[in-house]
Amino acid sequence: MSGSDQIPVSIESSASCSGKPRDYGNARAVLGQIRHALERLIASGEETRIDLNAMPFGPGDLEHLTNCLGTGEVQASVEALGPTRIQETAIPGVWLVDYLNAENQRLTLHIEIANVPQILCPQPQDLALAIDRLDARLDGTPAPNTPPLSS
Repeated sequence: MSGSDQIPVSIESSASCSGKPRDYGNARAVLGQIRHALERLIASGEETRIDLNAMPFGPGDLEHLTNCLGTGEVQASVEALGPTRIQETAIPGVWLVDYLNAENQRLTLHIEIANVPQILCPQPQDLALAIDRLDARLDGTPAPNTPPLSS
């Protein structure tokens, strides 16, 4: 027996999405909410928004949650009163939507369970003006009395 057999060894590993070896209680609870929301989206088309700022996350919970969700192929950004970053997760229908102010400070972080995040959908008042705007561009004339499209 060598002297190295007597040296205490501690093995640390990062937690998997199963919650082992650390529980990540609130992250696990949000993952459960996401699962139920996906069931509703599939069954009825009902969309769900989860405000992560309202969650009492402990150290590492948010990182664990985002690691479990992974990263998908789609990213988008919207400039409206500050940048909003939209990231598809590796789970179809689950989106991270990060709202920032003009100084790039986080205002809120949401998970949206939807086919497309709400912020990317056109507003009804914008759609009502769409044909007039397109016709004006096709004619090469300015559209009469049309306010700027909302953001």
